[in-house]
Amino acid sequence: MNMSIGYIWEHSPVFAKGIWIVLAIMSLWSLSTAFGKWWNLRKAQKETLKFAPEFSQFLEEDNLTAAIDLALTYKKSHVARVLGGALNEVKPLIMDGSVTVSDINSAERAVERNVLVEIVSLKRGLAILATVGSTSPFVGLLGTVFGIINAFAAMGSAGSTGIAAITVGIAEALIATGFGLLVAIPAVWFYNYFQTKIDNLTSEMTYVSKEMIDYLIKGVSGEFGRSRFTREFNTAAQKGSAPISQ
Repeated sequence: MNMSIGYIWEHSPVFAKGIWIVLAIMSLWSLSTAFGKWWNLRKAQKETLKFAPEFSQFLEEDNLTAAIDLALTYKKSHVARVLGGALNEVKPLIMDGSVTVSDINSAERAVERNVLVEIVSLKRGLAILATVGSTSPFVGLLGTVFGIINAFAAMGSAGSTGIAAITVGIAEALIATGFGLLVAIPAVWFYNYFQTKIDNLTSEMTYVSKEMIDYLIKGVSGEFGRSRFTREFNTAAQKGSAPISQ
């Protein structure tokens, strides 16, 4: 009894071939999505490992301009994109020496908005993995059901002499279920892996953004909430310039 893949494909009905083609497309779709997502997250984490210590160092040195420029340099880092967008909104106020508590609240809201946007970007593609993981077993089961129906129909037309034919037909039909499971299992694994990874990245973004807000809060002093950032932030590059009088 020939049960090779070529023999099964040749003797399968058109509907079964269509099911296999659909499952093959779903498999390629999920695997390519998973690889692209893994590659992007890998680059994001690699840049973040370089960005976070340098960014913290600039904050400790009160060099906000260098911190902003650094955030704009790391295009792939999720943390850098969040902080760079928020700092750009408050940079003109800080350089004018007019940062107040309300300005810091605005910066915090800007960070929250950028975090939400970044989370949506990080989760892009997970819906594909979830859809493939949840539907491919049913697609395979659909092929199996119709394959068994065709096998019993063939046995009914051949009579008792068709036992061997129905055995082969059922074996061919069950391949669709197995194929569907082979497509679903990696998709579910990747989905859970990326979901956990994105949760960790979200924690990183929240932690570093809170560090930046704490830095701004510590810079606010005085009875009216005026900021101690009363000098221009380019004094680091221009030594000897006089601070702006309050």
